[in-house]
Amino acid sequence: METTAEPTPPSRPAAAGRVTISDVARVAGVSVATVSKVVNNRYGVAATTAERVLAVVEELGYESSLVARSLRRGSTGVVGVLVDEFEPYSTELLKGISAAVGGTGYELLAYAGATDGGGMAGWERRSLSRLAGTLVDGAIVVTPSMVLSTDVAVPVVAVDPHTGPEGTPTVDSDNTTGAREAVEHLLELGHRRIAHLAGRADLESARLRELGYRQALEAAGIAVDPALVRVGGYRPDLADAPARELLDPASGERPTAVFAGNDLSAIHLMEVAHELGLRVPEDLSVVGFDNIPESWSSVPPLTTVAQPLHRMGAEALRMLLALLEGGSPEPHLRLPTSLVQRASTAPPPA
Repeated sequence: METTAEPTPPSRPAAAGRVTISDVARVAGVSVATVSKVVNNRYGVAATTAERVLAVVEELGYESSLVARSLRRGSTGVVGVLVDEFEPYSTELLKGISAAVGGTGYELLAYAGATDGGGMAGWERRSLSRLAGTLVDGAIVVTPSMVLSTDVAVPVVAVDPHTGPEGTPTVDSDNTTGAREAVEHLLELGHRRIAHLAGRADLESARLRELGYRQALEAAGIAVDPALVRVGGYRPDLADAPARELLDPASGERPTAVFAGNDLSAIHLMEVAHELGLRVPEDLSVVGFDNIPESWSSVPPLTTVAQPLHRMGAEALRMLLALLEGGSPEPHLRLPTSLVQRASTAPPPA
């Protein structure tokens, strides 16, 4: 009796390689042209065939080229998050953006444009020129170092720009009020000799935090001592020497408290204090700014000014989506900060 052999099913592509449109066509038993029509929503393919092709696309995890898709459709369905480097502050913002993008129909592309840590001048424009139009439909640029005017190729929202809110829609936090509340907390504990480990002189956020520091002291009738203000640059490596200058007993009367421009500087200052034999908070109180995760895992846990970083990221995304839909979001959104009291502050030593 003659038997009929079962047809050999089309072979699946090897798991290690990228799935191509030819792989989809072979497994689905159709031509490459048919697959192209289906994935690009073109007419001329029977419903049952289209269903079979889409099932194979799903099974194999096929993705068409993002650049090719953008050229065909005029959009990518992707929003970019551009940072100079991935550090705790930008990472927390990214978490907020990522949580908010769900259900919007957009995907995220996170891109670091100056990963040498030196803050390459113009990294924002170079990054936007590489990504705009072919890889992203719009971008959130975190702490841009230059004004991004409206002549960029895609809609842009800035988060905490170096120069302050100008050029593009901007999200930031109330740096001045937050800094003032940090110093007021130290004053309420009884401190009078309060130092400031500031951020970079060219950053608007650093200027505003120093302004809040000065306002709080002046309101308490305390003259600002220039010897108690040092530039820490927002980075532990840059903050090391000025932190040692502030805490060096040979330099004169030491401060009993320090307000640092950000958490990373504050945490490093506590490490320097420990090296010098100072106890925090028994001998020295320390307050930071940002409330990054490292602030509550430091030893001791750091009192700090919390920026609503996740909300800042979510609001920046909301503003960008409004731009992409042809709307006009508010030009500047400034969010409130809050003081988070932990174990790094106490009354000054007797």
